[in-house]
Amino acid sequence: MKTLISNKIKTAFTILAMVGITSSCDVVDLQPANIIPDAEAFADANRVNAAVLGIYESAQRGFYLGAVQRGYPFGAASVQQGDMRGEDMYNDQLFYEITYINGQNPQTANNNGQWISLYRMINRANIVIENLPIAQSNGAITTEVMNQFMGEALYLRALAHHELVIYFARPYSDNPSSLGIPYRTFAINDVSKVGPGEAVGRGTVQQVYTQLLADLDEAERLLNTSTNPFRAQKGAAIGLKARVKLHMEDWDGVLAEYEKLKGIYAVTANPLAPFRGGTSTDNIFSFENTAISNPGVNGALANMYGNPNLGSRGLVKISPLIWRAEFWHPEDLRRSLRGASDGFVSQGPLGIFTNKYTDNVTFSDKSIVMRFSEVVLAAAEANARLNNLETSLNLLNSVRNRALPATVAPYTSADFANADELITAIINETRIEFLAEGRRFPNIHRLSGEGRMPGIPAKATSRSITGIAFYTGTGTIPTDHSLAYTSNLFIWPLPLEEILTNASAPLEQNPGY
Repeated sequence: MKTLISNKIKTAFTILAMVGITSSCDVVDLQPANIIPDAEAFADANRVNAAVLGIYESAQRGFYLGAVQRGYPFGAASVQQGDMRGEDMYNDQLFYEITYINGQNPQTANNNGQWISLYRMINRANIVIENLPIAQSNGAITTEVMNQFMGEALYLRALAHHELVIYFARPYSDNPSSLGIPYRTFAINDVSKVGPGEAVGRGTVQQVYTQLLADLDEAERLLNTSTNPFRAQKGAAIGLKARVKLHMEDWDGVLAEYEKLKGIYAVTANPLAPFRGGTSTDNIFSFENTAISNPGVNGALANMYGNPNLGSRGLVKISPLIWRAEFWHPEDLRRSLRGASDGFVSQGPLGIFTNKYTDNVTFSDKSIVMRFSEVVLAAAEANARLNNLETSLNLLNSVRNRALPATVAPYTSADFANADELITAIINETRIEFLAEGRRFPNIHRLSGEGRMPGIPAKATSRSITGIAFYTGTGTIPTDHSLAYTSNLFIWPLPLEEILTNASAPLEQNPGY
């Protein structure tokens, strides 16, 4: 029986035939991948650049049940997975109901699609990493170009592995010695590599995080200082390190990374600015989508999240639980209704939908991976954890205040009895700021591991929120689908196919599956 690595990762050879020069994700497959040797694929600067772009393409458009353009691993599908595991966004149709109700098993297509897509992306990165020094020594690219491309590949490899360890392993904040995920650092581009690839075990969560930081430290050293959000650069590596260190509860480490970025990026005065146009001071890293290169009708953010009244499919809408939450000020600009002018949300008979993503025709909304606002709120939490309360408060207000009218007073120290209350306010602000961006479950993951949360909170019962009355306060919100952290369902199972077809060194399944 052929292994999953042989079956699935072999398709990553496509990178060797990818070229694209119009944008970071516009690629063309010139000829069958399995007849392009590495020597030819990395023979000149254009082909080397195309190989790097192939990593971005594999992240942007992904893989699902043998097809591309479904939003895995960093498109609408992955954003929805992060949201549907939490309580702040609401499942309105069948697509993500398994995720929403915690009904997954080792054969669930959504979770398996994420696993397969991420490892395909990782393998593409590893092919590039191994061939860049050869291309440089052969004169195809300069040392400077090699360093930039190497930094990009290392960053993307780390990004993919961190996504995997969040969903398929217990949090670092609980037990760093628990089962991690395979951290693959060499390419599977030949049949002889399949056996060694299979032999890469799960290791521990600690080992995964150690390698993550090693990759990101090297990426930071190699990458340039451009602020182009559509190609990984130094700021992207630093921002991801801040995220990783937050999960590790390395509060001083979070602050060290924030200090590197605070003079380069800035929270935008208009909270909607990061989602409009190409770039903003808040956008650190995004995957670019265009009219000719996007995740398609089933993987585009605007189509999945947008209001059906505006021509979208409307699979996911804002939950009335957070819409009616006391901590979300009613005058907050992030509650502004789309009407004659732009707004953060759109309203229809079925409820309230995000308006962060608007292009449901050509699907060109970017997939935002990292914003400076995330790093600022991470620094606010880190300062609160270290009892630097005044600094923490100022950072929190820098995000919150720009979304509120001048008539609403900023938070003051008198609003919080202790550091713990301030931390709760920061977490709630994160829920508001990153609503519909897929960031809720990663925070539930780390906070549950710490013991601050008991697991996944109760959600509005799937497919029960049928009208606007649930948002206006005149309808009782039915709830269900809470999940204790102690449940085996809190983390996803490894794909059954991954285990059954790895005959030489089967990976250990997560307990309970």
